[in-house]
Amino acid sequence: MPEFSKSPEELPLPILYSFRRCPYAIRARMAIASSGVAVELRNILLKDKPQDMIAASPKATVPVLKCTDGMVIDESLDIMLWALAQSDPEGWLPEGTSVEKEIFMLIAENDGPFKSNLDRYKYHVRFPEKSREEYRRDGEMFLETLEQRLRNQPYLVTDHPTLADIAIFPFIRQFANSDIGWFEKAPYPNLRRWLDEMLSSPRFRDVMQKREIWKAGTNGVPFPAADGS
Repeated sequence: MPEFSKSPEELPLPILYSFRRCPYAIRARMAIASSGVAVELRNILLKDKPQDMIAASPKATVPVLKCTDGMVIDESLDIMLWALAQSDPEGWLPEGTSVEKEIFMLIAENDGPFKSNLDRYKYHVRFPEKSREEYRRDGEMFLETLEQRLRNQPYLVTDHPTLADIAIFPFIRQFANSDIGWFEKAPYPNLRRWLDEMLSSPRFRDVMQKREIWKAGTNGVPFPAADGS
């Protein structure tokens, strides 16, 4: 009998294990949505991590991407780069330019020193070495860097969003939400404007939609959905 190839709709998709509110997972979903690369989204609870995800990535942190060839990517920035390598319609990563170097410099500062300060500010009772206010001041060094950049341009590196903006804003959101009253009065008007724009974007609303928690033995949901959600 002749063999018939499967239609694209029937082919297996890469599987993305994700948690709705995790900033690392948020930025991975944002990049995948921008690229338009389809994945099977499995929304999980961190207090009840599925064995399928742990088997794929023993470190058991989200996001985890399991590709159709069996390759596993369990770092959010690498997942973003994986998606943009396939399709970068919005020019988030201008490779081989000075802009690219700036992008990765800012992300490294965000993912390193700033994330460390953010954790200590947010969970200050676990780190009694300093007061909450001191941890906040430590984190403000990065806020001031971003504020300076945003004084003369609408986004962190260029006049349009790049990988830097998308990789960083979920963590600034967390910092702001740790004491929103303080943040709204802090001397960072350009940073607030930038963050508000990120949070009010249709794409952010789409990736933050509440979805059912994935159950073992079932399929996840296509992401991004055909309607862009």
